Amino acid sequence: MTRPRFRVLLWAKYSASSVIAGVISELAFVLCYWLGTRPLWASVIAFLAGALPNYVLNRRWAWGRTGRADRTRELLPYAIIVVVTALAAAAATSAADHWLRDRIASHTWQTILVSATFLATYGVMFILKFVLFDRYVFAKPAAARTPATTSRS
Repeated sequence: MTRPRFRVLLWAKYSASSVIAGVISELAFVLCYWLGTRPLWASVIAFLAGALPNYVLNRRWAWGRTGRADRTRELLPYAIIVVVTALAAAAATSAADHWLRDRIASHTWQTILVSATFLATYGVMFILKFVLFDRYVFAKPAAARTPATTSRS
Protein backbone atom coordinates (compact mmCIF):
# COMPACT_ATOMS: atom_id res chain seq x y z
CA MET A 1 0.00 0.00 0.00
CA THR A 2 1.38 3.40 -0.90
CA ARG A 3 2.29 5.79 1.89
CA PRO A 4 -0.42 8.43 1.19
CA ARG A 5 -3.07 5.73 0.90
CA PHE A 6 -1.88 4.16 4.16
CA ARG A 7 -2.13 7.56 5.91
CA VAL A 8 -5.69 8.12 4.64
CA LEU A 9 -6.70 4.64 5.81
CA LEU A 10 -5.03 5.22 9.20
CA TRP A 11 -6.85 8.55 9.56
CA ALA A 12 -10.18 6.90 8.67
CA LYS A 13 -9.65 4.09 11.18
CA TYR A 14 -8.56 6.53 13.88
CA SER A 15 -11.61 8.69 13.15
CA ALA A 16 -13.98 5.72 13.31
CA SER A 17 -12.39 4.50 16.55
CA SER A 18 -12.67 7.98 18.04
CA VAL A 19 -16.30 8.31 17.01
CA ILE A 20 -17.16 4.97 18.65
CA ALA A 21 -15.34 5.87 21.87
CA GLY A 22 -16.74 9.41 21.72
CA VAL A 23 -20.33 8.18 21.45
CA ILE A 24 -19.79 5.88 24.44
CA SER A 25 -18.25 8.73 26.46
CA GLU A 26 -20.91 11.25 25.42
CA LEU A 27 -23.75 8.90 26.33
CA ALA A 28 -22.16 8.22 29.72
CA PHE A 29 -21.71 11.96 30.32
CA VAL A 30 -25.27 12.85 29.30
CA LEU A 31 -26.75 10.10 31.47
CA CYS A 32 -24.65 10.98 34.51
CA TYR A 33 -25.21 14.72 34.20
CA TRP A 34 -28.93 14.30 33.55
CA LEU A 35 -29.21 12.21 36.72
CA GLY A 36 -27.58 14.98 38.75
CA THR A 37 -23.93 13.96 38.86
CA ARG A 38 -21.62 16.97 39.13
CA PRO A 39 -19.84 17.76 35.83
CA LEU A 40 -16.43 16.80 37.21
CA TRP A 41 -17.59 13.30 38.14
CA ALA A 42 -19.71 12.93 35.01
CA SER A 43 -16.58 13.75 32.97
CA VAL A 44 -14.50 11.21 34.90
CA ILE A 45 -17.11 8.48 34.43
CA ALA A 46 -17.47 9.35 30.74
CA PHE A 47 -13.69 9.27 30.33
CA LEU A 48 -13.47 5.84 31.93
CA ALA A 49 -16.32 4.54 29.76
CA GLY A 50 -14.60 5.59 26.53
CA ALA A 51 -10.90 5.17 27.36
CA LEU A 52 -10.66 1.38 27.10
CA PRO A 53 -12.56 1.06 23.79
CA ASN A 54 -10.53 4.00 22.44
CA TYR A 55 -7.22 2.36 23.37
CA VAL A 56 -8.14 -1.09 22.06
CA LEU A 57 -9.67 0.15 18.80
CA ASN A 58 -6.83 2.56 18.07
CA ARG A 59 -4.06 0.16 19.06
CA ARG A 60 -5.31 -2.96 17.32
CA TRP A 61 -7.47 -1.74 14.50
CA ALA A 62 -6.10 1.67 13.48
CA TRP A 63 -2.39 1.15 14.12
CA GLY A 64 -2.38 -2.67 13.90
CA ARG A 65 -0.36 -3.15 17.09
CA THR A 66 -0.71 -6.47 18.91
CA GLY A 67 2.52 -7.27 20.79
CA ARG A 68 2.71 -7.29 24.58
CA ALA A 69 6.13 -5.65 24.62
CA ASP A 70 4.72 -2.68 22.73
CA ARG A 71 1.88 -2.34 25.23
CA THR A 72 4.17 -1.45 28.13
CA ARG A 73 5.88 1.25 26.05
CA GLU A 74 2.51 2.63 24.92
CA LEU A 75 0.50 2.75 28.12
CA LEU A 76 2.15 5.67 29.92
CA PRO A 77 2.12 8.15 27.00
CA TYR A 78 -1.41 7.02 26.08
CA ALA A 79 -2.57 7.54 29.66
CA ILE A 80 -1.00 10.99 29.85
CA ILE A 81 -2.65 12.11 26.61
CA VAL A 82 -6.13 10.86 27.47
CA VAL A 83 -5.96 12.04 31.09
CA VAL A 84 -5.04 15.55 29.90
CA THR A 85 -8.04 15.38 27.54
CA ALA A 86 -10.27 14.23 30.40
CA LEU A 87 -9.01 17.03 32.66
CA ALA A 88 -9.70 19.58 29.92
CA ALA A 89 -13.22 18.18 29.53
CA ALA A 90 -13.79 18.23 33.29
CA ALA A 91 -12.62 21.84 33.54
CA ALA A 92 -14.68 22.95 30.54
CA THR A 93 -17.87 21.19 31.66
CA SER A 94 -17.51 22.45 35.23
CA ALA A 95 -17.09 26.01 33.95
CA ALA A 96 -20.05 25.65 31.58
CA ASP A 97 -22.21 24.18 34.35
CA HIS A 98 -21.25 26.97 36.75
CA TRP A 99 -22.00 29.66 34.17
CA LEU A 100 -25.31 28.09 33.00
CA ARG A 101 -26.81 27.36 36.42
CA ASP A 102 -27.49 31.04 37.07
CA ARG A 103 -28.69 31.76 33.54
CA ILE A 104 -30.83 28.82 32.42
CA ALA A 105 -33.44 27.22 34.67
CA SER A 106 -34.25 24.28 32.39
CA HIS A 107 -32.34 21.16 33.38
CA THR A 108 -32.86 19.81 29.86
CA TRP A 109 -31.14 22.83 28.29
CA GLN A 110 -28.39 22.76 30.88
CA THR A 111 -27.78 19.09 30.02
CA ILE A 112 -27.74 19.79 26.29
CA LEU A 113 -25.32 22.73 26.59
CA VAL A 114 -22.94 21.18 29.12
CA SER A 115 -22.93 17.94 27.11
CA ALA A 116 -22.12 19.94 23.99
CA THR A 117 -19.20 21.47 25.89
CA PHE A 118 -17.97 17.97 26.78
CA LEU A 119 -18.20 16.89 23.14
CA ALA A 120 -16.52 20.08 21.90
CA THR A 121 -13.54 19.49 24.20
CA TYR A 122 -12.98 16.07 22.69
CA GLY A 123 -13.46 17.56 19.21
CA VAL A 124 -10.77 20.16 19.84
CA MET A 125 -8.37 17.46 21.06
CA PHE A 126 -9.14 15.12 18.13
CA ILE A 127 -6.35 16.19 15.74
CA LEU A 128 -3.79 16.74 18.48
CA LYS A 129 -4.44 13.23 19.82
CA PHE A 130 -4.00 11.73 16.35
CA VAL A 131 -0.60 13.37 15.96
CA LEU A 132 0.53 12.33 19.44
CA PHE A 133 -0.75 8.77 19.04
CA ASP A 134 0.90 8.44 15.65
CA ARG A 135 4.24 9.98 16.59
CA TYR A 136 4.69 8.79 20.17
CA VAL A 137 2.20 6.21 21.41
CA PHE A 138 1.75 3.77 18.54
CA ALA A 139 4.84 4.64 16.50
CA LYS A 140 7.05 1.70 15.68
CA PRO A 141 10.35 1.71 17.58
CA ALA A 142 13.24 3.03 15.48
CA ALA A 143 14.82 -0.44 15.23
CA ALA A 144 11.62 -1.88 13.71
CA ARG A 145 11.19 0.79 11.03
CA THR A 146 12.09 0.07 7.47
CA PRO A 147 13.38 2.81 5.13
CA ALA A 148 9.91 3.02 3.55
CA THR A 149 8.22 3.69 6.92
CA THR A 150 10.65 6.31 8.22
CA SER A 151 9.67 9.05 5.79
CA ARG A 152 6.57 10.97 6.76
CA SER A 153 4.23 12.05 3.95
